Amino acid sequence: MTITENTTGRPTLDSSLVVDGAMLIGGDWVPSSSGDTIDVINPATVELLARVPRGTADDVEAAVQAAERAFPAWRDLPATVRANLLFAWANLIEQHNAELDQIESQEVGRPSWGPPPMAGQLRFIAGQADKVQGVSLPTYSPEQVGFTLREPYGVVGAIIPWNAPGPMFATEVGAAIAAGNTIVIKPAEDAPLTPLALAKLALEAGIPPGVINVVTGYGGEAGAAIPAHPRIRRMGFTGSPQTGAAVMEACAKNLIPLHLELGGKSPQVVFADADLDAAVPAMVQGITLNTGQICAAGSRVVVQRSIHDELVERLAAEMRQVRVGAWHESVNMGPLISARQHERVLGYIDLGREAGAEVVTGGGVPSGYDRGFFVEPTLFAGVSADMRIAQEEIFGPVLSVIAVDDETEAVEVANGTDYGLVASVWTRDVGTAVRMSRKLQAGQVGVNNALGAGVIGGPFGGYKNSGFGRTMGADSVLDWTQVKTVSMRGAVPPAPRTPLRAEQAQD
Repeated sequence: MTITENTTGRPTLDSSLVVDGAMLIGGDWVPSSSGDTIDVINPATVELLARVPRGTADDVEAAVQAAERAFPAWRDLPATVRANLLFAWANLIEQHNAELDQIESQEVGRPSWGPPPMAGQLRFIAGQADKVQGVSLPTYSPEQVGFTLREPYGVVGAIIPWNAPGPMFATEVGAAIAAGNTIVIKPAEDAPLTPLALAKLALEAGIPPGVINVVTGYGGEAGAAIPAHPRIRRMGFTGSPQTGAAVMEACAKNLIPLHLELGGKSPQVVFADADLDAAVPAMVQGITLNTGQICAAGSRVVVQRSIHDELVERLAAEMRQVRVGAWHESVNMGPLISARQHERVLGYIDLGREAGAEVVTGGGVPSGYDRGFFVEPTLFAGVSADMRIAQEEIFGPVLSVIAVDDETEAVEVANGTDYGLVASVWTRDVGTAVRMSRKLQAGQVGVNNALGAGVIGGPFGGYKNSGFGRTMGADSVLDWTQVKTVSMRGAVPPAPRTPLRAEQAQD
């Protein structure tokens, strides 16, 4: 793979894993039915990376038909065969790790994170494929047996966001097809290239045509057509609460189940006994990783007042050390994904200033970055819990510090938003950790951990407006199945014949 910088309007992404101007339907790389395309831009240089089809409802219909044709044979494959195909897919991904990392780094704008996680994700999922089991049920008669079967839904749909397109694609697609479903998935128009590359590797691994269909396009067009399609039987969506509500409304019209992951405003609760040497670097990394464009980002620091000033000073010093630049440079943080996101984040910084919060560091565009969608890591102090910067998901490297007096107030502030995805607690006291772990309204709680992560197979999902349903856990494949109860009775023996009396026989 080579990177070519130019301003000629030609695509600069050179990768055999991406078919320029094409999406995957039924095993074929095809343009959109309209012939229109969408430019995918490198957010660091604002140069054209590639073009992808601007899919329509007609393209979604074609993808659903392809998935329907593929479903019976895929469903009827032994689970071990499906698992082996996912293992083969994971192996191919691992062989292309460096190229996949570069593709995603360029389209998202982030610095390299090292080997991508998709191969490991798929191996974890593949290990669950042949663990889809029913249960035996008690019966009223010894002549009957009762049991449950877990069966795939059929053709399912998914919509994923742009901030981590590779891992999101592996999570949704892997679990859905491991259960025996076939899928139609739409990646975000800002970052569709890594999903397309992963789909190409899936075909090369032997996953049959039509099992995975990738329709690119805008959310209001191709995206809206998937949950609205009457033959989609289950949906997965990750994105904003506003779009999630629209997806849920479309699913409700067709009475199909779904899971939603809708972002967060994650609190990091810091008590006076916290190990700040460990907490400060982790908190700064948590808000600057992927330029803060992570649903689990710890964007609110809720700190005991007695250490407020020290913590603010140390956070500011650490944030000033964050190196900003393009993906291929030796930096800690890249640009935001798009001009729209750039405007949004800078707008929230202005809102914080207008509300009376103090910008301790950052607060604008870094010097020397006239091109690209760069913003400085920004720290606000003097933030009250009701400010918009403390209530709304900014999805950028903006950290707000809120002072509290005690544990009771800390719980109130931490839980005082519409979100409930991730929460962190920083303390040396086990009792405090236990109480906070129980009281925090979040799907994931990390103790002395900025992102609430660090475990293998931890179910991921949210409380409140952060959505419902869980992914990535040991039940992730089961969640793409439906339960059938079977009651079975053996053949009823014929009633014994009554012997004839002598006089009946004579007649």
